[in-house]
Amino acid sequence: MRSYDLSPLYRTTVGFDRLSSLLDTVNRSDTNSNGYPPYNIESLDENQYQITMALAGYTEDELELVTEHQTLTVKGQKSDNDDKERNYLHRGIATRSFERRFQLADHVVVKGARLNNGLLQIDLAREIPEAMKPKTIQIETSKPNLIDVDKRDAA
Repeated sequence: MRSYDLSPLYRTTVGFDRLSSLLDTVNRSDTNSNGYPPYNIESLDENQYQITMALAGYTEDELELVTEHQTLTVKGQKSDNDDKERNYLHRGIATRSFERRFQLADHVVVKGARLNNGLLQIDLAREIPEAMKPKTIQIETSKPNLIDVDKRDAA
């Protein structure tokens, strides 16, 4: 993986602090990422997304989802109680702890999550506030200013 020097970006821009820190975070997490657990990110439509993570063997109690400062963090902590009672001849299903972070764009919120058949599905939606939505402005036509002759003569 290449490492990019973003310092020229910092020297020539003003007000893009969030963007530059996001690029740093993504670059740092890419180099530290071990690829576990595997996941998909899917666009369902223009404002709906879904993250699907393969978490075979995990239960709802062993998973934690937290959103903070436009970051979604998914943590998994496997309990060691089952391992002490079992005698594995081959162990191919990973049961290690993990922490996976996803950077969320502005106005993207987590709508819900469900664990089904070893797949954790996290539903996301972009909810743009009313104040930021485009507004159609009605154009009024001005009527010519006609002087009523009868009213002028009466005055």
